[in-house]
Amino acid sequence: MATSSRGRRSKRRAKGAPSKTRAAKTRKAKTRKTKPAAKPRHTRAAPKTLAKSGAKSGPGMVETALAAFAHEVRTPLTGILAISNLLATSELGERERRWVDTIRAGAEHLASLATLFVDAARSEGPGLEIRQDFFDLRTLARHAGDSLAGRAAAKGLRASVEISSKLPAFAVGDPVRLRAALENLIDNAVKFTEQGSIELRVAPVPAAKNAAKRRADGRIGVAFAISDSGIGLTLSEVKRLFRPFSQANVSIAARFGGSGLGLSSVKQLARAMGGDVVAAQRSGGGTTFTLNVVLVAAEGPAGAPASEGTAAASSQGLRLLSVEDNPFGRVVLNTILTELGHRAEFIGQGEGAADRLRQGAFDAVLMDMVLPGISGVEAIKRIRALPPPHGRIVIVGISGRAEDEAAARAAGADAFLVKPVSPRALATALHEATRRAAAAT
Repeated sequence: MATSSRGRRSKRRAKGAPSKTRAAKTRKAKTRKTKPAAKPRHTRAAPKTLAKSGAKSGPGMVETALAAFAHEVRTPLTGILAISNLLATSELGERERRWVDTIRAGAEHLASLATLFVDAARSEGPGLEIRQDFFDLRTLARHAGDSLAGRAAAKGLRASVEISSKLPAFAVGDPVRLRAALENLIDNAVKFTEQGSIELRVAPVPAAKNAAKRRADGRIGVAFAISDSGIGLTLSEVKRLFRPFSQANVSIAARFGGSGLGLSSVKQLARAMGGDVVAAQRSGGGTTFTLNVVLVAAEGPAGAPASEGTAAASSQGLRLLSVEDNPFGRVVLNTILTELGHRAEFIGQGEGAADRLRQGAFDAVLMDMVLPGISGVEAIKRIRALPPPHGRIVIVGISGRAEDEAAARAAGADAFLVKPVSPRALATALHEATRRAAAAT
């Protein structure tokens, strides 16, 4: 019965249903019948034009938004880093010191992410503008080591740091981007290591190209090697590592997370700083990332501050006018300046800066570049328009956006700091600016 029923149903289907060929022809006919009339050529081109113009404006809008985000997020990060640095110099137990190191490491990683994402947005524009700032190279390397130790300890990993005695104490380069690149590599090493150890080695290396010329210019190569005993990489995975938004392995990305943006940005930063970053399989398992950059070796300023919490004697006891509208930023700056031996008065808008200088005896001005009302640039111009001696006062511009420096200096700023601002960086900037001002009079 079952067989004859299937047979009858089969016959009915055969009788009522069109053949495959016929069905195909019917579908084809329907397709021809319902196909819309072709649009004039210019109407099809219009969306392309819109898309093209949108592509042009899109990256600029993203870059602007990310730059604003970077400035806003770096203000509280300045506070977190400054207070954690001050805590680190105080008497703490071993457990409390680990807590402070973890807080500082997290804040430094957030600051590096802000830098990397803004640079990634700018990569399709005119490119990176690498800064040439005087900075303490050994302190930067030591802080990177502290960050590594803090993150490793939080995960139960061993950490070791080795900084060559041949490394110059001071250098000229872009410490903000260099630190951002290091923080990303440290974060990856900790993320992909479940047990074992992580090592940081910092040493000068011979400049490969035009070695004689580079030595004459004072330029040196510096290598930061970060080795871990983590999951390791195959040779094919190493080749994919530095592509934007690419992960070495999809299953690893699902397990450990990450956007795949960091390493491509690190490579971009390294090349902009005259070097490169390479990955290699580590003997015994794991991976070694080596970041090479080219810097200019520099002599330390006379009487330069010797530690995070001390300022040079010649710049102690300054009376400062700080133009800062963020209440949290005021508290942080006041804490740093008090620790450095200075006194500060705060106002929240640039319009009042010139008038306040006429009324009081100040030694220097700290000018935030992003303010309500007139900008920091306009406020600096109004100060420089004052007659001497007020118009010649030392001005230090401060911003979470590195691109504000050119406009600040063009308006008359003597120095410029990018947030997050460390106590040492602020002390050094004030010392150098006031020393130059004293020499000019």
